Amino acid sequence: MGDDFFGELYLRSTLPFLSEAVTAREVEYLSRAFADVEGPVVDLGCGHGRHAARLNTQGALAGRVVGLELDPLSLRLRRPGFPVVRGDLRALPFQDASLGGAYAWYSTLFAFSDAEHVQVLREVSRVLRPGGRLVFQTVPFERLAGSPGASFRERLPDGSLLEEESRFDATRGRDVGQRQLTLPDGRVLRAAYALRYYPLAELKRLLESTGFSVEWVHGGLESGPMTPESTDLIVGAGRG
Repeated sequence: MGDDFFGELYLRSTLPFLSEAVTAREVEYLSRAFADVEGPVVDLGCGHGRHAARLNTQGALAGRVVGLELDPLSLRLRRPGFPVVRGDLRALPFQDASLGGAYAWYSTLFAFSDAEHVQVLREVSRVLRPGGRLVFQTVPFERLAGSPGASFRERLPDGSLLEEESRFDATRGRDVGQRQLTLPDGRVLRAAYALRYYPLAELKRLLESTGFSVEWVHGGLESGPMTPESTDLIVGAGRG
């Protein structure tokens, strides 16, 4: 996926659905997840900073969160309250063993090729201290395999029309789609995307091959186990 997706289109089409209540629950989860971790924690692909801004100003992570984002528009529109650096997940601009933790939300780590996913995780492993922790959220493979086709059409609060169609290929583990946003002034933003979703056993092998060991697997923000009804897959992995 390129800048044509993770830019104005992504921001305009996702921000209306990210309520403050949902953000607060996700921030609470992340606060618990890093409660026993010392040192700086990076928000990988922080976007406009809805997690980082809260975490860096309150609770156990106050003053310890830094954002990483590549998209210049997201950086310009970011919330105040946390430092941020522009950079690529595949070549993190941090020194070896300089961070205590890292987190990524909404399948951010898996928007590339399989080979690049190995590179991304190796980079995260490189910048974390021994004993550091990676936490990330994605969607269970089985949930997508059970409902491989999806379509969406909705009028947003600003009058824009959002349309999207996607299809999950379970053989390749890729959800491929097209998103279009027609703005009130008639301008059309359109881009394709592809996200990789791994079965849990394959995901564990990928993490172990890049220097991590799985500490927990949760099926939601309540920290409960994975079930067939789980809408989330949240993994905590320790840096060996």
